[in-house]
Amino acid sequence: MNVTELFASNVFGDDVMKNLLPKEVYKSLRKTIDEGKPLDTSIASTVANAMKDWAVSKGATHYTHWFQPLTNLTAEKHDSFIEPDGDRVILQLTGKNLIVGEPDASSFPSGGTRATSAARGYTAWDPTSPAFVKEGTLYIPTVFVSYTGETLDKKAPLLKSMTALDLQAKRLLKLFGIECRKVSTTVGPEQEYFLIDEAVYNERKDLQLTGRTLFGAPAPRGQELEDHYFGSLKTRVSEYMRDLDETLWTYGIFAKTKHNEVAPAQHELAPVFTTTNVAVDDNQLTMELMKKVAKKHGLVCLLHEKPFEGINGSGKHNNWSLSTDSGINLLDPGENPEDNPRFMLILACVIAAVDKYQGILRASVASAGNDHRLGANEAPPAIISVYLGDQLGALVDSIVMGRQYVPKKAVPGSIGVPESPIFPIDTTDRNRTSPFAFTGNKFEFRMLGSQASVADPNIVLNTIAAQAFSDAVEALEGAKDFGKACKAYTEKLLKEHYRIIFNYNGYGPDWEPEAEKRGLLNNKTTADAVPEFFKRENIDVFVKQGVYTEKEVIARANIALENYTKTINIEALTMIEMARRDIWPAVNAYVTELCSTIAAKRAVSEKIASNADMVLAERLSLMNEALMDAVCKLEKDLGEIPAGDGPASHAMAHVVVPDMEAVRRLADGMEQLTASDYWPFPTYTELLYSVK
Repeated sequence: MNVTELFASNVFGDDVMKNLLPKEVYKSLRKTIDEGKPLDTSIASTVANAMKDWAVSKGATHYTHWFQPLTNLTAEKHDSFIEPDGDRVILQLTGKNLIVGEPDASSFPSGGTRATSAARGYTAWDPTSPAFVKEGTLYIPTVFVSYTGETLDKKAPLLKSMTALDLQAKRLLKLFGIECRKVSTTVGPEQEYFLIDEAVYNERKDLQLTGRTLFGAPAPRGQELEDHYFGSLKTRVSEYMRDLDETLWTYGIFAKTKHNEVAPAQHELAPVFTTTNVAVDDNQLTMELMKKVAKKHGLVCLLHEKPFEGINGSGKHNNWSLSTDSGINLLDPGENPEDNPRFMLILACVIAAVDKYQGILRASVASAGNDHRLGANEAPPAIISVYLGDQLGALVDSIVMGRQYVPKKAVPGSIGVPESPIFPIDTTDRNRTSPFAFTGNKFEFRMLGSQASVADPNIVLNTIAAQAFSDAVEALEGAKDFGKACKAYTEKLLKEHYRIIFNYNGYGPDWEPEAEKRGLLNNKTTADAVPEFFKRENIDVFVKQGVYTEKEVIARANIALENYTKTINIEALTMIEMARRDIWPAVNAYVTELCSTIAAKRAVSEKIASNADMVLAERLSLMNEALMDAVCKLEKDLGEIPAGDGPASHAMAHVVVPDMEAVRRLADGMEQLTASDYWPFPTYTELLYSVK
């Protein structure tokens, strides 16, 4: 296998465009991609024809406008290239069909912005993200808008947020005498996932319907030995990962790192950084291909944030950075950050943005699945904070506290044996408990759920950073002594937003009360987090930066709450069905066998009658009755959910979810007491350790 020839072989990328397009057409298209210039529609027909010819040479017969509706998934409607030509057909993709499509817009979530009867919507080509061929179809990345102009997808506002950040960052850089064509955000989203055997998966109704196990007692062995992380890959897992890498490479996806994660059966894939909108498209395609490739190997890839209770769930680490087209990394502190006013101002702006808009940053990653991780003793807590590390932390402390800063320099390290190479020790450690951690020349936002779209948090990050840069320009533009004014403004931001900085253990018991003292938000559930979008100041930041209209902000919040309510409702109904139809009769059958055994022993001799059998039968019988009482309470509370997205989601979070936890505790307790022949589902041991 020649990886260099394989890479991007299914992508209508730069090399393909350069070879197939006339020089002037290619230059015009590159200006749109590289500089954000408006697309010259006169070149559309030429590009479309070249794209069609290339796709047909790759075996494609259809094309689709590939878009990202407000579902966290992608959508596609396939049309063939064929057009009638008398008694024959020709293959054709017109410029108009490349640029715009018209899918039904009434059946996608709209948050009340569209009536079911208002069906017209449009998909519009996004030339900044390359087209590709998959399974006989040419995929054309697009944005999705309604007939009345509201955005109905995640891509359009993401592109708008990137434009806003580009505009405001260039204004800020101009104050430092730096001119550039473009400032881009880049993202490298690390992706965690679980692999389990397909045969075992098919015996779990909860996994099939909800993506997670609603029942399951802990396996005797979990992650306590800490031997799975970075451990040797099992044969089937290794074969899957190799197949996945090769598949992703053909689509130009920079799959770089793969390894076992902390929990048994858990793994991670990390790509190389790329421009944010491309990274979002790549991650959506990656999640789809992860599942498809798994099936080829008799496996199922689970992307739910918490498929198994009692062991780590899965997240997605969003490595976010800023750079100019000339190659300047705006988040690179250099060797002496104390002497780098540009970096310190940008750092202060980002810190201020995260503090001021912590509510919507947390809300951007809120979901029913992610609630199981955030606020639990894993991943970062639900409280937003910024970790700066030793070097920058000490520098910021000195500014805020008014004390002398003692620079910390990188020093050589060694393990202390002659054969060991000398290696540089970084000026700062890494903090895995921080939601928003500075990691050398970028920020790592660690709160994303594993199945979530990367678009949502990056829309918020780009928007709030753009607003902070805009505020800085307004404050500093026209200053008589810019250097002095810049230093003063940087210090002002750091002092005003110092509360958001936390350089210690986010899992520690002292952090939650300390965060409360600081006035930081701690929204542990989606129902509590999402309403932050309704606050006036949070709506205004999107409107000011041209990312959302007020109507679009409210619509997305309503969709998030509605999706949460529906997800919990599906989980609760699945739990009720499994408890009633599977667990209740299974435990009754085992209790009946125990009673028969007790009676048979007593019929022979009281001396061989087992008291342990009697105690177990009584205990299981009482627990099974308690289970049904808990199920009835869950069913009753589920039937009394109030109307309205807000009240319904709140009741789901604070009434139904605790009800479900009560049902689960009883069922999991009985699983540990019931003979394995009677228990109706594969256990955690079978689920987590069946792949060899």
